[in-house]
Amino acid sequence: MLLGSGELGKEVAIAAQRLGCRVIAVDRYPGAPAMQVADESEVVAMADPEALKAAVRRHQPDLVIPEIEALAVDALAELEAEGITIIPTARATAVTMNRDRIRDLAAGPLGLRTARFAYAESAAELAAATAPLGWPVVVKPVMSSSGKGQSLVQGPEQIAAAWEAALAGARGAGARVIVEEFLRFELEITLLTVKQWDGPTLFCPPIGHIQERGDYQCSWQPAVLGTEQLQAAQAMARSVTDELGGAGLFGVEFFLCGSPGQEEVVFSELSPRPHDTGLVTLMGQNLSEFELHLRAVLGLPIPEIRSLGPAASRVILAAAAGSIVAYDGVAAALAIPETQVLLFGKPEARPLRRMGVALARGDNELQARQRADAAASRIRVSASR
Repeated sequence: MLLGSGELGKEVAIAAQRLGCRVIAVDRYPGAPAMQVADESEVVAMADPEALKAAVRRHQPDLVIPEIEALAVDALAELEAEGITIIPTARATAVTMNRDRIRDLAAGPLGLRTARFAYAESAAELAAATAPLGWPVVVKPVMSSSGKGQSLVQGPEQIAAAWEAALAGARGAGARVIVEEFLRFELEITLLTVKQWDGPTLFCPPIGHIQERGDYQCSWQPAVLGTEQLQAAQAMARSVTDELGGAGLFGVEFFLCGSPGQEEVVFSELSPRPHDTGLVTLMGQNLSEFELHLRAVLGLPIPEIRSLGPAASRVILAAAAGSIVAYDGVAAALAIPETQVLLFGKPEARPLRRMGVALARGDNELQARQRADAAASRIRVSASR
């Protein structure tokens, strides 16, 4: 059972069905992308713990795979106590869906290098917390997803607006934010980390990516970084995933800060599931992140994770809102060599919503990125009511 049925859940469902699994897709709205390929589907208020537990108990799935952050995570521990397997574990899901819990774990017991940070539960506390960090700072709700409620604050005059934006973008009823020093980084990477039930932790080639408004816009693989930096990232990823336990693929994010070749690796965030930047693995690896996730949770062998050469992705965004969605320029995009287009089938568009992705391979990173960018630029998403 998938809890969350967006574009990443859709690829997980396809990978699961190829391995003979029966898939039940659950989300808060009908017609979600994974529902379009699943064997069964349920529309559930994902933040309602009783509704969520009732759906799981009704189906009694062998595995429950949370695929989004906006759900009643506390219900998962109760289900796990009843003998239902939560991927990777109920605790791991709860810890990683709360920025304060994962940051406290990383910076505290695990001793990982993170951005300096503080918490605030009012606009006044937020103003006081920023003083030791210097300007600018980044303000985020402790519970949110896809960059919702995130602000880059340049000075004290923007604190009140950042506080309101964080409250508006937060999940749940809590009024708590995290404020971080603004890191000037050379590269932001995702290290897809595969934790197995009975086997060594494995790593995919690193993925470079660019975010805007807190949301991924493009990614490329393999990202170029030094041996020392890659080993440091792998050690930190292994440390945090060992602590969280369970099995499955984790998307572990890092910043590389400092001079090229001598960058410091700084832990950023972690998702206990396939990562949006990892869509590039559909072109860049012998086994995609979705296939790796399923093999890990089903206890199947992973003999080798191998790069297929430089690959890149670029998101396809909607420009307008509407429930009648159409796509123009697909043929022009697919005329570009070594290119694929994934249109997610989301039933509702809104400005800047991710509606698809262009994927490409190339002889080198630059060519792959140029092809993905060109393909995405040729597709227009129109929407009307």
